[in-house]
Amino acid sequence: MNSYVLSLKKLYEQNANPEQAEPMSRYMRNQFEYLGIKTPQSAALMRGFIKAHGLPPVVELNAIVRDLWSLPQREFQYAAMSLAGRLEKKVEPEFITTIEYLITTKSWWDTVDALAGHAVGNQFKRFPDVREKYLKKWRKSDNFWLRRTTLLFQLGYKKETDFDLLCELVKENLGSDEFFINKAIGWALRQYAHTNPAPVKKFVKATKELHPLSRREALKNIGE
Repeated sequence: MNSYVLSLKKLYEQNANPEQAEPMSRYMRNQFEYLGIKTPQSAALMRGFIKAHGLPPVVELNAIVRDLWSLPQREFQYAAMSLAGRLEKKVEPEFITTIEYLITTKSWWDTVDALAGHAVGNQFKRFPDVREKYLKKWRKSDNFWLRRTTLLFQLGYKKETDFDLLCELVKENLGSDEFFINKAIGWALRQYAHTNPAPVKKFVKATKELHPLSRREALKNIGE
């Protein structure tokens, strides 16, 4: 295991709180173990650690992130995403393979959504060839977390959102009975509605096959 990871692991374990760990795990349907370190404390620990140790070299990020992902407690996956986020403007196109691994391993909304809106959104914006290759692959995937990612990667794009693409992706997922897909459809449409509500209203009205959950989420802030 990378020495950087070993030092970070030791710091987090020293700050574990078993009394908080149980309810945190329960909130996530007991799918993951927790150390019991809540988000504000985790952020403070990470800031202090980086101040003391610096950020890792970009060339080591892949190994570090994967080492952290292999650890059982969920806080280490959050730490991995925090480090990746701090270096997202320096990573090479090849880092998309690691991002894909993170999306498809220990998958749940807390990691997938953060990766979609930040790591993937940034990578697709920086590297058009990566976007073309992986969007083509993921949008047809049997893994619904990858399809959810294609729906959500533009969350922070605002005026740069490719709304035509978003509509295509929504249509490809119509008829799904997967909650996380239908929720993502509504969320993505609602997010773009903050920037440009008219086309969202028009699309929702015209798309009769939209799941009621998607429709409700899409129109939450703009009405019928």
